[in-house]
Amino acid sequence: MRRTTAWRLRRPWVPLAAAAALLISLLPALHGAGTALAATPTADETGNTATVFYYTKTRNWSQYYLHYAPDGAAWTQVPGTAMETGCTDWVKKTVSLGTATTWQATFNNGSGTWDNNGGQNYALGTGTITVKDGVIAHSDPCGDDNGSTDPSPSPTSSSSTTSATVFYSTQNVGWSTVNLHYAPTGGAWTTVPGIAMEQACPGWFKKTVDLAGAAGLAATFNNGNGTWDNNNGANYALTTGVSTVKDTTVTKNATDPCASYEPDTTAPTAPTAVKATATDTSIVLTWDPATDDTAVTGYQVTRTGGTKGSQVTSVGSTVLSESGLEADTTYTYTVRALDAAGNISAASDTASATTGEAPPAAAQGTMLGGDPRKDPIYFVLTARFYDGDSSNNRGGNQDVASGNAANHDPMFRGDFKGLVQKLDYIKALGFSAVWITPVVLNRSDYDYHGYHGWDFYKVDPRLESAGASYQDLINAAHAKGMKIYQDVVYNHSSRWGAKGLFVPTVYGVRDSQWSWYYDEKQPGFEYDGLTVEPTSGKSYYNGDLWSTTEPTGNTCLNWGKPTGSKSPEGYTLYNCQWPSPTSGMFPSKYYHQCWIGNWEGEDSRSCWLADDLADFNTENPTVQNYLIGAYDKYIDMGVDGFRIDTAVHIPRVTWNRRFLPAIQERVAQDWGPDKAQDFFVFGEVGAFVNDKWNRGSVNHSAQFYTWKERKTYTDDDVQAALDQYTYEENLGTGNQPTSTNAFLSGNSYHTPDHSQFSGMNIIDMRMHMNFGDAHNAFNNGKDSDDSTNDATYNVVYVDSHDYGPNKSSVRYTGGQDAWAENMALMWTFRGIPTLYYGSEIQFQAGKTIDCGPSCPLATTGRAYYGDHLEGTVTTSDFSKADSATGEVATTLAQPLVKHLQRLNQIRRAIPALQMGQYSTDGVSGGGMDFKRRYTDTAAGVDSFALVAVTDGATYSGIPNGTYKDAVTGDVRQVTDGTLTVAAPGKGNLRVYVLDLGGKNAAPGKIGTDGPYLK
Repeated sequence: MRRTTAWRLRRPWVPLAAAAALLISLLPALHGAGTALAATPTADETGNTATVFYYTKTRNWSQYYLHYAPDGAAWTQVPGTAMETGCTDWVKKTVSLGTATTWQATFNNGSGTWDNNGGQNYALGTGTITVKDGVIAHSDPCGDDNGSTDPSPSPTSSSSTTSATVFYSTQNVGWSTVNLHYAPTGGAWTTVPGIAMEQACPGWFKKTVDLAGAAGLAATFNNGNGTWDNNNGANYALTTGVSTVKDTTVTKNATDPCASYEPDTTAPTAPTAVKATATDTSIVLTWDPATDDTAVTGYQVTRTGGTKGSQVTSVGSTVLSESGLEADTTYTYTVRALDAAGNISAASDTASATTGEAPPAAAQGTMLGGDPRKDPIYFVLTARFYDGDSSNNRGGNQDVASGNAANHDPMFRGDFKGLVQKLDYIKALGFSAVWITPVVLNRSDYDYHGYHGWDFYKVDPRLESAGASYQDLINAAHAKGMKIYQDVVYNHSSRWGAKGLFVPTVYGVRDSQWSWYYDEKQPGFEYDGLTVEPTSGKSYYNGDLWSTTEPTGNTCLNWGKPTGSKSPEGYTLYNCQWPSPTSGMFPSKYYHQCWIGNWEGEDSRSCWLADDLADFNTENPTVQNYLIGAYDKYIDMGVDGFRIDTAVHIPRVTWNRRFLPAIQERVAQDWGPDKAQDFFVFGEVGAFVNDKWNRGSVNHSAQFYTWKERKTYTDDDVQAALDQYTYEENLGTGNQPTSTNAFLSGNSYHTPDHSQFSGMNIIDMRMHMNFGDAHNAFNNGKDSDDSTNDATYNVVYVDSHDYGPNKSSVRYTGGQDAWAENMALMWTFRGIPTLYYGSEIQFQAGKTIDCGPSCPLATTGRAYYGDHLEGTVTTSDFSKADSATGEVATTLAQPLVKHLQRLNQIRRAIPALQMGQYSTDGVSGGGMDFKRRYTDTAAGVDSFALVAVTDGATYSGIPNGTYKDAVTGDVRQVTDGTLTVAAPGKGNLRVYVLDLGGKNAAPGKIGTDGPYLK
């Protein structure tokens, strides 16, 4: 944990000008050169069709038009085709897609005001679709039959002799759309996803269905976008009459939960303090939260300006970040607030900003998507990996004192150019995801690692080069089929604050003692860590941070008065000379005001970790806006996930209310709901003990962060954090939710229940702390899995840039055999295997991981790795080096590298090892032995494997059939449900795969024998 921007161009804007003639003249440029205008397709043409419903209550336009283009076809004539009345608050249109199965759509009022999904257009498919305030779902809000296969009369009718009225609670699942998928007793199921339920009152959806004489029904519920509540695989058994379903509890013959509800007709207050800030051709808009008599559920932002007309965008947070706008253009914004009943506030006061010139930008990046469990992770400190461009190397003000200068080893040495050049090395090892340290502009004494963020909206120029921007790195990785996971920090900034939010002014004086330290202020010079200020000759210039004159609004007591103490050099120290939480230099609005006193107490979530890590007041909306807006920009660039630093130091309720939904919202807006499911978020919850619950505190345990909240707290985020802490601590460890998502049911895979998933996965601290011995890590890891929402997504590593096992301060020093055994376990057990750079050759084994500037980096676990990568390497596939020359060829020939390459080959070929649930039931032998299975019926995938790491095992009660070992090729016929495996030896393993034929045939031996796998 201790550790110039080229934003991608957004997708082309749809035509937005008010005048149709101007729009038509612009269309070829905006939709693709040479694209002809098409006549409006009609629904009765042959081919695929889609019916789209559009929500009108929060728009209140007089007319509604659908402007669209099936993929591969031209856009309709502006403004599109008029939509028809569907039912109250909805309009609809059925369109022909021809042979296309996907299409892009936008909506407008026919007079120049557009909803184009924040510039992304809506990506839609076939069938029935709803678009409500920016959210896409798949259901019929007007209650049509929707293709039911039920042979009984219409499922929405209640005219027959028996009916059932079903109420479903969304209070804790957080869905905005609910479908009822059901089957009357003895009857057929409705067509997936079922029939739409109507919102009856806040937190409850309702549907009455005809049972055609049946005495009951089996029911499941879903949100229309692939998330289901099927009673943990058992379905719900409901009866006639009124039933309620809340948090998997069914109440039969229930009273109407909405009977006493008075319809909400009161609109929220208008948002205030609307502020627009432009950087290049990007604008960040923020505002203070509105209030409502129930709750504000979202906001509607209207933007005017430029040549493309007005645009309306729906957002869930109090920040909107837009990129790729027109240069030198003034844009004006107003914001309205919405509540759950669809009431909409008056418009806020306007806010305006004028864009500058567009910076040169790399080609647009696109998030890869795909299940993150398929992708083993290689973790690099970018600045210490490989130096592709020496011109951006910087040693900082500790270069000499640290001893780095004597080694010609500046702290900022590696860069994106070097990482791009060595992506083939990482791919040749077999990794398809790269976790990189934070990229934002840092500012501290020793900030090469990236965890001292200062300007969160700017990529640190010490990492970039011409043709090797951050965007270029993302694009280069994606071109090789590799993901980029960006390390992000929400908890703290540098000790110098955060540019654009608050930067403290410290007392300084250029006298005979301090002129060496305080650089003279140079008007117009802006710190970026790279550019050398001419007068001082420093890239680490600080002239903008200090003042002899007390600043306006100063709250630091005794400004500039001597403290009575001296520095180590004997110089006079002054009050307000150095940032700290208790000095009064940081306003409580933006930063917390205390030091942590109890690392397992509530204050660990609301106080400073260290004097160089100024702790954000993350419960403040302005701080939330700043961080959400910043990280939206990196999502826009196409990163594939976030590793969240110091996640435990922010209350879970703040993550669940603010930051995690904002991430999902932005990814869905940019890349669609399917890829939003794949955006991988994994948090560092630093529980450095060997017990299941961190010293008995649930709030400080890693698995706690994988769950949603179980109750509703006050709207005040500060009080909610305190209430949540107290509530969960009082419940204790014995009353936390449990999950079977990681476990097989016998030998069978079951659909996991993610309805209570928070959106944050975790680094497996339990296994990490116990990797002094692989057996210990295995047994401890299993012990925590029932309290984690889904442990198959755990990120598993032995050591990192912070600690080795058992909170060791040195890089893992267990030896090559132990490393081989650790890797064999990580690459076959549940979770995502992750390797810290260089561990493939036991780089810096036993060396202190981090000693700050008190020793040279070359002597630590964060040493420069590039010397081992000199030469060339090319690869055409994972785990395969097609060619290699120089020192990197020697590196690739090392025993653990060969072991790692083959492990990645085996894992990549067997779905059960990537995404499977596991069980040790019926497995005897006492070692690291287990069975895993992954089944995806829709994709036709069924993969069952028996794994034995190091030790022998007997597997009882398994399916009969042919099993083939992926390591040796050995074939076994099981006829009595039992298979016995001899001990393969330390670092070796056996993976017997059940041969199910066809695409699920066992692969047999994978790869060639090496030093351990044989």
